[in-house]
Amino acid sequence: MARARTLVDADVHAVVPSTQSLFPYLSAHWRDHVTNTLMKGVVETAYPRFAPTTSRTGLDAPNGPPAGSSLEALQRDVLDCDEVEYAILCCTYQVDSLHNPDAAVAFSSAANDWLAAEWLDQDPRLRAGIVVPVHYPELAAREIDRVGGHPGFVQANLPARTTFPLGSRINSPIWDAIARNDLVAAIHFGGAPGTPPTPSGWSSYYLEDYAGMAHVVQSQLVSLITEGTLEVHPGVKVAVLEAGFTWIGPFLWRFDKEWRNLRRLVPWVRRPPSAYLRDHFRFTIQPLDAPDRNDHLLQAIDQIGSEHVLMYSSDYPHRHASDPDRLLNIVPAQLADRIRADNAKALYGLP
Repeated sequence: MARARTLVDADVHAVVPSTQSLFPYLSAHWRDHVTNTLMKGVVETAYPRFAPTTSRTGLDAPNGPPAGSSLEALQRDVLDCDEVEYAILCCTYQVDSLHNPDAAVAFSSAANDWLAAEWLDQDPRLRAGIVVPVHYPELAAREIDRVGGHPGFVQANLPARTTFPLGSRINSPIWDAIARNDLVAAIHFGGAPGTPPTPSGWSSYYLEDYAGMAHVVQSQLVSLITEGTLEVHPGVKVAVLEAGFTWIGPFLWRFDKEWRNLRRLVPWVRRPPSAYLRDHFRFTIQPLDAPDRNDHLLQAIDQIGSEHVLMYSSDYPHRHASDPDRLLNIVPAQLADRIRADNAKALYGLP
């Protein structure tokens, strides 16, 4: 008898293998443009190919397609191997590197149609996030509305690094569209190649970008809570993907303290920031930036103050030093069940 599937994987990557793979979903104009000009589509990526963190050993052959670009490999390596009931695809196709708004929209739409046809329609266990040109909020909202009714799309993907903070009023059209389509907003590692990845300017090495991305994510959470986005849209939920979570406790202590000092400046923030985070935000557990001692890891989890915040993820095909089973094996059984599946099912409305 087959064992029951008990996992919901909240962060699995679907990688566009090449610009040409989107040709069936691009208009003749854009196919000709790519073929006959120097424009090659989206070439920026937050995941340098063959970097140790980009793919697990053996998944990215030099002469083959990039890791994460094959549905068959995903089914073999994740869905069937790990007994996954559902997997949420995150396509981090960096259309925000395209500064021609027409191109940004065209390639966003093509990526979404490619996801729907070649992934979602091929396996009922899959759900996905919508690729949006976040640097053009009105156009991003239009793309969310275009495909937001597809039952396979459950969230809109927003990169952690953006030209303007996500809570800025400039981005209001995006949040309006997410709310009216009853979608989750997903903030994911990467984004905005033209924006420095640190508060103090441009870094020199990928290690700086990679290690510092949690700080970028923290700035987006501060923005969303402080600007009142979650008061305007009280039903919106936010999934924070591939940002770690062990920093949440100390981050909330500081945020709550400063809110008490400065709340008169933002009277629309009616509750402590920690309350907004526990109600509205969910975090995937990979990368597991964990201390060596299990008791310290349990303390970091306890500091979050809620059993509903963490969600299982494999972050396939990326490679991380820590196995998520380590966390699942040391937390109480009820919390482990919530992390494995229940929290993600509640967030995405999965049966």
